[in-house]
Amino acid sequence: MRIDVFTIFPGLVDAFCAESLLGKARQSGLLDLRLHDPRDHTSDVHRTVDDTPFGGGAGMVMKPDVLSDAIAAVSEPGMPRLLMSPRGAPFSQARGRELARGPGVLLVCGRFEGIDERVIEAHGLEEVSVGDFVLSGGEIAAMAVMDGCVRLLPGVMGAAHSGDEESFEDGLLEYPHYTRPATWAGPDGIERRVPEVLVSGHHGKVAEWRREQREEITRRRRPDLWERRRLAKTNEEK
Repeated sequence: MRIDVFTIFPGLVDAFCAESLLGKARQSGLLDLRLHDPRDHTSDVHRTVDDTPFGGGAGMVMKPDVLSDAIAAVSEPGMPRLLMSPRGAPFSQARGRELARGPGVLLVCGRFEGIDERVIEAHGLEEVSVGDFVLSGGEIAAMAVMDGCVRLLPGVMGAAHSGDEESFEDGLLEYPHYTRPATWAGPDGIERRVPEVLVSGHHGKVAEWRREQREEITRRRRPDLWERRRLAKTNEEK
């Protein structure tokens, strides 16, 4: 999977992608990461990438000519072009799987107050958000999107079915996990045991328990997901 990232802090993204699953994917050739600094397309001695906004107001805006030249220099036909933006549509597990099945993705990281709107229009950028909050720039959001996509590539995670029952895969959150020791006393002094069903050796009952846990956790913690799943089932039955 090829991922092109446009950022004025390429070292920040490069360091993040050198570790863990992303680092493994790069080393094995499953991830072709290409970092592009818009400053390389400036023509002034200060390598200026921002300017004051028309109409006044606080902050600075990334210049359209500089950023557009950077994108145009490396854009590949057919690759989705995503702009990390708090006003974008929420990034989802389903969108991550869709991108992971494709040839790659282009990620644009804004800074300051954002980028000139004309760049979004001219390059057909799809605005994507990773949550209802504002970051200093798009790099953290871009890294979250990269991690969400790359871990789904065949060969990146240890087992092919590792992500089958993860949160959001089928509209439910994930079930609780436990490991040894079977009995453990925490800092509060309370002794806690692993649920008996998990040490019973009865795979059918374990599967049933996990399904029930997923449903209960989703219903309590994410009623929006639970309602969406209920409506989807209702529509299927019609």
